[in-house]
Amino acid sequence: MDQHDNSTTMTEFFLLGFPGVLPEYYAAVGTLLLFIYLTLVGGNIFIIAFVSYEKSLQKPCYLVFCNLAVVDFAFGSTTMPKIIAKYLLKDETLTFHSCIAQMFFVHYFGTVTSFLLLLMAIDRFIAICNPLRYPALVTNHSMAIACVFFWVFPISFLTVIVHQTTAASYCDSNIITQCFCDLVSITRLACGDLRSLTFFSLIVALTVLLGPLAFIIFSYIAIILTVLKISNVQAMYKTFSTCSPQLLIICLYYLPRCAVYITDVKVQMNIANRIMVIMWYSLFPPLVNPMIFCFRTKEIRESVMMKLRKIHNDQLKAP
Repeated sequence: MDQHDNSTTMTEFFLLGFPGVLPEYYAAVGTLLLFIYLTLVGGNIFIIAFVSYEKSLQKPCYLVFCNLAVVDFAFGSTTMPKIIAKYLLKDETLTFHSCIAQMFFVHYFGTVTSFLLLLMAIDRFIAICNPLRYPALVTNHSMAIACVFFWVFPISFLTVIVHQTTAASYCDSNIITQCFCDLVSITRLACGDLRSLTFFSLIVALTVLLGPLAFIIFSYIAIILTVLKISNVQAMYKTFSTCSPQLLIICLYYLPRCAVYITDVKVQMNIANRIMVIMWYSLFPPLVNPMIFCFRTKEIRESVMMKLRKIHNDQLKAP
């Protein structure tokens, strides 16, 4: 690192990881993280491959599921390998530009996830509150266009954030107090006036988190009110059960994030707790989403069971 006035030209960052973990436990932590990563990758690749292969599942809502599985896979592959390498290979540093790139993708995939959850809510809102117009409004073509837009749109404002972060000067410390590089961890190490970057990133964060969340809450209130008007209890249960996978996934994504933001306003969490909570809400949804898709979505569950029965029957018939 080259000294220049009171700031430093950063060439690399050191990943803190989980504070307080003794070196003798590094192998156990690394192995656990590797197991989580492989499970995450396996589950999401299965969903992508199964939905792509199974023609009966090639419907608008499952297209969103598939996109969400791609995002979950990509997010895990962006964040996990480096922290696994820290604990298993003692590889604890990232170059400045690698850290900035990781920061971009962490926030990019988080933003795309928020928009995809919004799409899920729109899909269920139209299907239940305006079912006659659903076939015309929600098609594979319209859903694909919406998905492409939500993949492309975040690049614009995140490029601005990356540019401002890269242009900032950095002080003596190069320790990222997190398991991966994110905007908060990097900007804490910056010197000088970052008010414009902080304000812009706050507006972006509130927009991409609270904007979709506000519509999701509105849509599910409308869905609940519509479902309650159904006189047949069995039909009511069946209609609402079509929303349960999306509702579970939405809660897993938004509730912990909102809790962390509210806690930060009221009380400053200590570093260890904050890292644990962020890792929990970053990795738990991508890990369990494939299981929610398989066990809570009737069509996927039935398709999987049919394939398993077919394989079993073929094995019994084999000589």
